[in-house]
Amino acid sequence: SNSWAQVILPPQPPKYTYCATMVQHCEALNRSVQVVNLDPAAEHFSYPVMADIRELIEVDDVMEDDSLRFGPNGGLVFCMEYFANNFDWLENCLGHVEDDYILFDCPGKSVISVCHFPGSRDSCSQWEKVEYQALIFDSSSLFCFLLQFISGILAALSAMVSLEIPQVNIMTKMDLLSKKAKKEIEKFLDPDMYSLLEDSTSNLRSKKFKKLTKAICGLIDDYSMVRFLPYDQSDEESMNIVLQHIDFAIQYGEDLEFKEPKEREDESSSMFDEYFQECQGE
Repeated sequence: SNSWAQVILPPQPPKYTYCATMVQHCEALNRSVQVVNLDPAAEHFSYPVMADIRELIEVDDVMEDDSLRFGPNGGLVFCMEYFANNFDWLENCLGHVEDDYILFDCPGKSVISVCHFPGSRDSCSQWEKVEYQALIFDSSSLFCFLLQFISGILAALSAMVSLEIPQVNIMTKMDLLSKKAKKEIEKFLDPDMYSLLEDSTSNLRSKKFKKLTKAICGLIDDYSMVRFLPYDQSDEESMNIVLQHIDFAIQYGEDLEFKEPKEREDESSSMFDEYFQECQGE
């Protein structure tokens, strides 16, 4: 099997920022990292990609096909299904790559990506061929209002249930928040759903809707399955913490062989030579 660890990055608008900054951060740490673009609607990147799904299929080509007549969403679903039926393209692109960290940059529609790719059972069996090991689910800190937050948590839970692999949830765009806003956002990182619900009850007008929201909040709070890590691209420590959680999830480095420091090797060799000379003298 390949010796590299892959991370599937599901879909939210800030994913491009995550990929770009994490690539730079890993390079600064002298860690090899590659990005595979699996977004057939992508336009440009600020980082190099080792494989691009647009070489296989593009959304624009699908939408321009008069026999299909798809809009943007239908076009993305068609592209993802076409990719699933031609998965050998990705296997051929990866080949026998020895890089230790690969990001799969997925489409920007969370519903399409979670429900159709790579969450379906059929495509999961195909992903096992390339040994994906963890999923990074990102949500923007700019949209942390109760109802939007609940929607994001349910999407994260959907991905967890579909993929059944370790998952790291991150809260992006923290660098765009003021100090006051960052303090306010802390309650969403490790959420107490009942407290959040009490603070926002006045905004829920329908009694039936309040009851449903309370039931969902209870489910999330009772099982405590979703937590978020703050991701601030202007804070190196924040990026390190996220990377450490990912490393732990994929058990990065556990199969690497231990190597003695060069100075220690030279010292051991010198001590052995002195001992051998003393033995000869005796």
